[in-house]
Amino acid sequence: MLVVTVAVIVYFSLANANFYDVPNIVTMVQYIAPIAVIGAGEVLLLVLAEIDLSAGQIFLTAPWVVYFAQHDGVPIGWAIALALVFSLVVGAINGAFTVLLGVPSLIVTLGTSYALSGLVLVASSAEQFDMPGQTGEFGQLFGIGNWSEITWALGIVAIIWVLLKKSRFGVHITASGGNLFGAAEAGVRVGRVKVRCFMILALVSGFIGILDSIRIGSLDPSAPGLEVTLGAIVAAVIGGTALSGGRGTVVGTLVGAAFLGVLEDGFNLIGVNADWFIFAEGAVILVAMAVNVQLGKVAERMRR
Repeated sequence: MLVVTVAVIVYFSLANANFYDVPNIVTMVQYIAPIAVIGAGEVLLLVLAEIDLSAGQIFLTAPWVVYFAQHDGVPIGWAIALALVFSLVVGAINGAFTVLLGVPSLIVTLGTSYALSGLVLVASSAEQFDMPGQTGEFGQLFGIGNWSEITWALGIVAIIWVLLKKSRFGVHITASGGNLFGAAEAGVRVGRVKVRCFMILALVSGFIGILDSIRIGSLDPSAPGLEVTLGAIVAAVIGGTALSGGRGTVVGTLVGAAFLGVLEDGFNLIGVNADWFIFAEGAVILVAMAVNVQLGKVAERMRR
């Protein structure tokens, strides 16, 4: 994926001399940031053979919590904290329905996504509003600055990488995804691990959603949350994370997000219809899944 991404960068830089201009690079990394963060969070669940389709809607809903809280007189800092707590609660609900009630996470989080979307539409009366928090140093730090969102994103991705690869909790995630019953027999509290991963994904999705909304400056109640989620899942899958569980790479997801960002930005630069980007996403995930399956078979034969 890294080789392909570099090749795409070279191609678009040759196709349009403006590719390396600073404003264009800023635009590109602002697209990459949320996909990388949500994709990295999805890796935790994909390793567990679970999935969260509500992450994109949490990404879009958390800024509305900030808006309504701030509109009622809550200081912006506390409004953001309240939105993050709201995100954690949504993640905990997703985890509880999946673990305690045994409902497939695909169904649970799809329902949560629609519920949050409807809640936003009702609360906002389907009207757009300006996002608070754009003034002064606060705004520069939390989204307005050209590099603030991508800086936060890289920091969050690094933390998730450490959590998955360098911590005891990460070992429990990988063990649970590789052999659920074996991990449980070894003393891993599999249910607790899953709930915490749902909460982590919800937390980082809400936070990067707030940063992105502060950068954009407006809130749109009709924005498609599932589109954001699927972009993040595509980044994870083409980066090398298996949908079947047991294997995932945060670094690969970051590369996958970079590939999608370069692809969309490059299409815009050379004047390709934006609809082709959606087609490209679908084609890429099909190819990536085919490659993953074949590599899995090769690895199995080598182990034998």
